[in-house]
Amino acid sequence: MPISEKDLAEARQAWGNGLIEISDVFEREGIQKAHSIASKVVDHLYGFDFGPILFKPTLSGGAKTFRENRDGTLSYFVGQNPNYPKDTGFGLKYWRDVQFDTANIFIEETVAMWMGWVTFTDKNGNITKVDKSWGYKQDPHGNLKIVLHHSSLPYEE
Repeated sequence: MPISEKDLAEARQAWGNGLIEISDVFEREGIQKAHSIASKVVDHLYGFDFGPILFKPTLSGGAKTFRENRDGTLSYFVGQNPNYPKDTGFGLKYWRDVQFDTANIFIEETVAMWMGWVTFTDKNGNITKVDKSWGYKQDPHGNLKIVLHHSSLPYEE
């Protein structure tokens, strides 16, 4: 069944909800439980079963800029991985809200892409806005899985 715009919106929201859940669990129950939740969120949302993914996190650089596998993706969300010593855990920033502002989308049968801005609000009301692109591939069960995830801070003039 072809991907719809509604499917794409639900996939974005699932990512935002997962991030908030990781933050919430970290704040209430600590890093071990947050790591467990993040592991489930990453497995549910990302298409590792398709092969290497294309992931460029917002705050990454040097030799570890790009992530292609589960370990690198999970590390970005919760840190605690000596192979990625600069990861502090983007999911551990006490996020309370995630909003999406679409610039454009592309859908072709079982592949879809989204580009836009994502605005994160933390527990103190601080706002972080990033430029983001996601590429999705539909799995055999009709679920959208992230196979491309690029995020960067907006260009400052």
